[in-house]
Amino acid sequence: MPQLTALDAQFLHFETATNVANIAGLAILDGDLNRADLQDLLEQRLPYVPALRRKLAPVPLGLDHPYWIQEDDLDLDYHVREIGLPPPGDERQLAEQVSRLHARRLDRRRPLWEIYLVHGLAGGRMGLYTKIHHAAVDGVGGADVLAALLDTRPRPAPPPEAEPERDSPPPGQAEMLVRGLARLAGNPAHAVRFASMAVPYLDEIPVVSSLPGARFVSGLARTLAGSRQVPDLPTLPAPRTPFSGPVSEHRRFAYVSLPLDELKRVRKAFGVTVNDVVMAVCAGALRRWLAAHGGVPAQPLVAGVPFSLRDAGAEGPGNQVTIMTAPLAVHVADPAERLQHVRQAMRRLKDRFSPASARWLREFSESMPAALMGLASRSAFALLGQAAPPINLIVSNVPGPQFPLYVCGARLLHHYPVSVISDVSGGVNITAFSYDGSLDIGVITDRAMVPDAWELAGHLRDALSELRNAEADAPR
Repeated sequence: MPQLTALDAQFLHFETATNVANIAGLAILDGDLNRADLQDLLEQRLPYVPALRRKLAPVPLGLDHPYWIQEDDLDLDYHVREIGLPPPGDERQLAEQVSRLHARRLDRRRPLWEIYLVHGLAGGRMGLYTKIHHAAVDGVGGADVLAALLDTRPRPAPPPEAEPERDSPPPGQAEMLVRGLARLAGNPAHAVRFASMAVPYLDEIPVVSSLPGARFVSGLARTLAGSRQVPDLPTLPAPRTPFSGPVSEHRRFAYVSLPLDELKRVRKAFGVTVNDVVMAVCAGALRRWLAAHGGVPAQPLVAGVPFSLRDAGAEGPGNQVTIMTAPLAVHVADPAERLQHVRQAMRRLKDRFSPASARWLREFSESMPAALMGLASRSAFALLGQAAPPINLIVSNVPGPQFPLYVCGARLLHHYPVSVISDVSGGVNITAFSYDGSLDIGVITDRAMVPDAWELAGHLRDALSELRNAEADAPR
């Protein structure tokens, strides 16, 4: 009888015609996959993938967060679809199809996922686009769902011998109402816990950190509590850019693959991490794009950087993720110096990050009455998007397996993430996934703000070349 957490429910509530909470991936496969074979594979494996066999069971009057109810009669003809690209079947045509599919909201009367087989891609390949609602999984959980459908060998593995676990049915309508009233009574306690928990970390919370006195109060609270000394975070007002503000209903998608060994060579030459290099590549690409579209701001961009809580002991389904903000040094012209700025920012972020501080978002979500959360979320998104977005964009880097994977015998060549943009996060999201020696990067943008996502994707390759050329001057 799983129930959505308040944080899961936030991803349902903030959705509008323009803010859509789909997270997805575009797999490029070697060969042409048969739809019937994929449906047969799903028929065997879906019982072992809870996130794909559940649909929403709303609580009367919206008094509490919805429950998940197991769907025993999945309509795979609905969930697994196929389309074809017209000749010549190039990558831009594929990305255009993904852009359209990604902007469509999922049907909440059904399990919140869809898979599209895209035939006709040049070079004897095909696309496999999979999307699932962010309320059901976070980025790491979504990768786990995908992994459940993949094999390490061309021949699909047999299903597990153990019987799949079944969810118990959700409570009846009357019990839902009683539980909802009980949760409503407990909201003030969560508010008190949020206040006590958040005070030492006010300088980490977007928007709140910019309020007068927030940094002094958080530092004083940590001192009085005897907490360990941590580095101060810089004040990060997000500069206005062409991709700041409310997003439209339309998306643009592009993708690029970078050789992972080249990023590792840069990492070794400059004594940084691979993630530092990824962030610096994004900064370099954004600098090039901004220079051609209105000018580079005189201060860093503010990137929202998702952090998974799963390794910090958080368990269970749904979203186990928080977001921190980091300066992205687009204002620095020299690529090596830009990388060092990124390195310092990410090191400071890691020194500050802890599971205790990250839980403020969960407690804050739980403190909001469920019946008011939808209106509050949409109103807050509209206000922040118009007035003062706390971040400019989302940048994420998800590690993946470094060995080949297969879907129904077809080899997975690349896997490009397709993530979320919103009024608050800005009209650009750059998400990277490392797989089998490649860093596969998906760029999703708002069509009105960044009409040509391929231009930005191409700058990512240019930015890596820029860092490679700077290796000769790197300290040894």
